[in-house]
Amino acid sequence: METLRIILLIVIPSALVFATAYFSIKQFFTNEQKKRESELFSNNQKITIPIKLQAYERLILLLERLNPQSLLVRIQNANATAGQLHNDLLIAVRAEFEHNLSQQIYVSQPSWLAVKRAKEVLIKIINEEASKIAVNAPASALSEAILMRIVALTDNPIQVAIDTLKVEVTRFLS
Repeated sequence: METLRIILLIVIPSALVFATAYFSIKQFFTNEQKKRESELFSNNQKITIPIKLQAYERLILLLERLNPQSLLVRIQNANATAGQLHNDLLIAVRAEFEHNLSQQIYVSQPSWLAVKRAKEVLIKIINEEASKIAVNAPASALSEAILMRIVALTDNPIQVAIDTLKVEVTRFLS
């Protein structure tokens, strides 16, 4: 019986010391892990925020370049026919869009879909207006028809996409 009492007097305090040390060390390592994760997140934010902002800037620039008012000024040739302008516009829109495809990984799905929809609606308008005008007609006739169609839209998809991106950037930065 005396041996049992001596063993308990040794084991119980040792177990308490071990448990205290174990939980203290465990808490220390947990806190250190959280601190490292926080630092890693902070460092990642320092890297990714500028990249994301640049993606938003590039997409808004893309949309501004696809805006028919600026697109037609850049593309139009005084001696071109409506058929040539139609072809040049489609090539320019697709090239601009393809040049910025990689930006979709930095923005939300709704924002990317708004950008994509703006491009698709613009191509549709260009094609529809080109089908109403003779291929040999002056390019200015097609330009005017496209601009009139865009102005007549109640919700310009390019402006909707720009607004969507701006709202997302505002939420992202706040």
